[in-house]
Amino acid sequence: MATLADEFVDLLFEIEPLHPVLLGIDPTRTGLRDVSEAAEREHRAALERVLDRAQAIDPAGLDEQDRVTREVLISQARSQIEQLDTRITEFTISDLFVAPAPSLLTLLPMVSVGTAEQGRAHLDRLATIPKYLEQVAERHRAGVAAGRTPVAHLVQAGIDHLDRYLADPANDPLLRQPAPAGDDDFTSRRETLLADVVRPAFAAYRDVLRDELLGHGRPEDRPGVCHLPDGEEIYSAMVRIHTTTDRGADELHATGLDCIARLAEEYAEIGGRVFGTTDLEEIFSRLRTDPALRWNDADELLNTARAAIERAEQEAPKWFGRIPPQPWVVEPVPAAEAPGAAAAYYLQPSTDGSRPGTYFANTYKVTERFRHTAEVTAFHEVIPGHHLQLSTALNLTELPLLRRISDVNAYSEGWGLYTERLAQEMGLYSDDIALLGMLSMDSMRAGRLVVDTGLHAKGWSRQQAIDFLERNTPMSMVEIVAEVDRYIAFPGQALSYMVGRLGIQRLRAEAERALGERFDIKAFHDLVLGGGALPLNVLEDVVRTWVGQHR
Repeated sequence: MATLADEFVDLLFEIEPLHPVLLGIDPTRTGLRDVSEAAEREHRAALERVLDRAQAIDPAGLDEQDRVTREVLISQARSQIEQLDTRITEFTISDLFVAPAPSLLTLLPMVSVGTAEQGRAHLDRLATIPKYLEQVAERHRAGVAAGRTPVAHLVQAGIDHLDRYLADPANDPLLRQPAPAGDDDFTSRRETLLADVVRPAFAAYRDVLRDELLGHGRPEDRPGVCHLPDGEEIYSAMVRIHTTTDRGADELHATGLDCIARLAEEYAEIGGRVFGTTDLEEIFSRLRTDPALRWNDADELLNTARAAIERAEQEAPKWFGRIPPQPWVVEPVPAAEAPGAAAAYYLQPSTDGSRPGTYFANTYKVTERFRHTAEVTAFHEVIPGHHLQLSTALNLTELPLLRRISDVNAYSEGWGLYTERLAQEMGLYSDDIALLGMLSMDSMRAGRLVVDTGLHAKGWSRQQAIDFLERNTPMSMVEIVAEVDRYIAFPGQALSYMVGRLGIQRLRAEAERALGERFDIKAFHDLVLGGGALPLNVLEDVVRTWVGQHR
């Protein structure tokens, strides 16, 4: 089973050559993903062959870990195939990092070039950007011809992003890496390549967006994929990919509404202590408008995040048996992408130690952003959230590489959201204001269930989504608008957080009831983190097997 899992990983790296580079597994691999239709047909056929081989293996003849590996492989292969079938490249245009051009400007600066060989590979990678962007442009054109059109205001956002990038060559994020040792010509060759090849390619792609795509964009009252041909099937596939469940849009929509209703009692309790009122509307208004709850500058935001993570790092050994050694850093979101970026995101460390885990905090319009959400976001992104989970997975050298790097949103984002509440159990929040920040993030993730399904299954307009979050969360308008545009650009991903969190909480509650005094929270956390990222149904089997063994 491990051999087939390794073959599958090799195939994934062949499809996406930048992935093993960023992981530090194969830092001299060259090239970028081939997104042409012909290449994707070949990729799909290869994925089908691996899937067929995995399904043909009788799980009854496997040991426990191999059975889990088989299920992970099957789930990941199906997700890869379904992702290709959505043809999402054709209509995904945005300033968000999930879109093709912004993804290059986000990920390529993260590549390590510590040796001359790595430097040469990186220059080769930069040289392939024109071909990649030409392929993307051709896919956009094919999408328009088939009626799979982008969303107009997101196309404009993508244009604006590229204009900002092109207008500031001195701060090009692709200049970020220092020259590798022993390669004195790297810097000059890169500058020439960026000036003569890379920036002209981005400019040409920008022109395609402006001159060929913008006029075909869907208006703000039809942003969901339900307005595309086969939109219902596209969204159903994205729901399966991001939740690893077969739950329907109506059920998920109702779950979100129920979560929002249940949060009102907690807001009343904490809001009464902080603001002297239990009125939800007034609490939301205070959170949005109190000038004391705003940042003075970017450094204040970044330093508060660092201090919260340091507290969590000190407390973690009481709750986790395995503490990964990989370091973490906190950095601002790069200026060119910040206006359309999420409030925060995380990039896992490389396996070779050349890059730490990096928490990117958005400091754009920092004086309009809320200080009460800083701690909860830091816990989610770093410790005990993504950094702890992803770094732990990288250290599971006894497992096949697939299990250590598998991408299961419902697990990873579910874990991140689970740890926001766990941080309360751990005593990490500094005060009631920070606890209101925790509730604010709960409201946002519950609202995501409602808004994502509303946009992509029920035909909501962009304004309907904005209005819903304004009524039902205490988020600022700058964050609400960015969040809604993120959901429009990335269908289904917003569902993974609350679906995954509720699944982990349910499994923990089942284990606590079954084991009683024998339940060990450190052992439970080590179990959940000790198998790599798992589809929710596989995680359920793992936890229930463990409970049965410890009764």
